[in-house]
Amino acid sequence: MTRFHHPPTLEDIVEMAEQAFSAIPKELRDLVRGAAIVVEEVADDETAAELGFESPWALTGLYRGVPMTQKSVFDAPGEPDSITLYREPILLEWVETGEDLFRLVRNVLIHEIAHHFGFSDDDIDRLESE
Repeated sequence: MTRFHHPPTLEDIVEMAEQAFSAIPKELRDLVRGAAIVVEEVADDETAAELGFESPWALTGLYRGVPMTQKSVFDAPGEPDSITLYREPILLEWVETGEDLFRLVRNVLIHEIAHHFGFSDDDIDRLESE
């Protein structure tokens, strides 16, 4: 468990996300390799509203792109897929739950990677509860 004497920075969260990503089995990492993984402070109000969140503080991560289950070799190239982790909502959840921060970052990253593979939030919730 990592101890912090100051609020973890964007760079701290990036480092944790990179460590979590490198621990994913190589076969899965290779399938996600084209997606950018970025960390931002907090989602903007438009993004939160677009996704049905009342507040951007409720959004810890976001997958943008075309899930692998919907991609075709015949599709015109578009924007690259991206996974965004939102630092401030992650830190808020960390403080509220007391969960290990690395574990929390890893869980958010894996949740968003699941969206890359075409899983819905309901699918993910079902898998997590099994």
